[in-house]
Amino acid sequence: MNYTQVFEQAIDRLHSEGRYRVFIDILRNKGMFPNARCFAGHNGPKPITVWCSNDYLAMGQHPKVIAAMEEALHDVGAGSGGTRNIGGNTHYHVDLEAELADLHGKEGALLFTSGYVSNEATLATLAKILPGCIIFSDELNHASMIAGIRNSGCEKQVFRHNDVAHLRELLEAADPAAPKLIAFESVYSMDGDVGPIAEICDLADEFNAITYCDEVHAVGMYGARGGGITERDEVAHRVTIIEGTLGKAFGVMGGYVAADKVIIDVIRSYAPGFIFTTSLSPVLVAGVLASVRHLKQSSVERDGQQASAATLKRLMREASLPVMDTVTHIVPLLVGDPVKAKRISDILLAEYGVYVQPINYPTVPRGTERLRFTPGPSHTEAMMVELVEALAEIWNRLELEKREAA
Repeated sequence: MNYTQVFEQAIDRLHSEGRYRVFIDILRNKGMFPNARCFAGHNGPKPITVWCSNDYLAMGQHPKVIAAMEEALHDVGAGSGGTRNIGGNTHYHVDLEAELADLHGKEGALLFTSGYVSNEATLATLAKILPGCIIFSDELNHASMIAGIRNSGCEKQVFRHNDVAHLRELLEAADPAAPKLIAFESVYSMDGDVGPIAEICDLADEFNAITYCDEVHAVGMYGARGGGITERDEVAHRVTIIEGTLGKAFGVMGGYVAADKVIIDVIRSYAPGFIFTTSLSPVLVAGVLASVRHLKQSSVERDGQQASAATLKRLMREASLPVMDTVTHIVPLLVGDPVKAKRISDILLAEYGVYVQPINYPTVPRGTERLRFTPGPSHTEAMMVELVEALAEIWNRLELEKREAA
């Protein structure tokens, strides 16, 4: 076999379908987000405005977070020194897990190196512990959740997105004696819609199932203290396991789950993705700790983000751009073609200094390719006006389909 040829053909397929991913070379300017420098396609850095960051609240630039990380660096050094079981269980980790458990009203929490790992490790482990477990999974669940469910080796039933009636049908058809776990998200990041958490919990109560809610695109951003949609809708106590990330609204890195002490102990004791990996650097954990504590007390960032998202949606509708209707902070602009989405992104970066990545299959279904904007509290209305004017010009230049003005 010609291995190189096989690998090259795999990459060629992505190019031919218009969905080969190009990583843009940037550096953010500390304390000046969303301003950054781009090194792609020209000599030296060029000023740009970032519109697609998952650092939703700019907490990665917050003075409290940076100060906490600097203090930890000079106090304990760079790395943790090992796994949590062997040398890597620092006091920062213990404090952060207590803060996260408190954030969600749970008995305990467990840190992971990323949100992907927390989903994959937890779902795979729990299903293996429960004999004959059936997992009921929303069809739009994140790839990390799908990986965990697949690696569990248990039976999987997929229900139509946010379709509680279909979930009921699947639960009714399942063995009443079998352990059941329902896995879903609170905010679905590509469409910006919200899962029917209370209704899912009602079914879980009726059919004796446990629930697993991925809150990665909601923690820090919803609820009085940033506990997510489950806090905002006052249903956190009804969800068995809440999973979140530390790399989006909290602005640093890592993932976690929060649940009762027994479940946390099972994951801690059995999940390979937790046991056999070096723990997060205490420098990172110190930054997250400062971020979580700040957002528990401050709603300024959340309010600013919601106001920015509402303004950008309004401006896009007024310009007859095909912005998708959402009830969250996500602002997706539908293109429907991977090549055109990449072309728009390239023009925005090269000619307007605007950085937004195209979102293509398999992240979204074919034919629904889009640009996904994440305006935050630091994006000004003047920035939004300039962005929408640039988009309108490109839409006209490329003769793309518009929507009727609102």
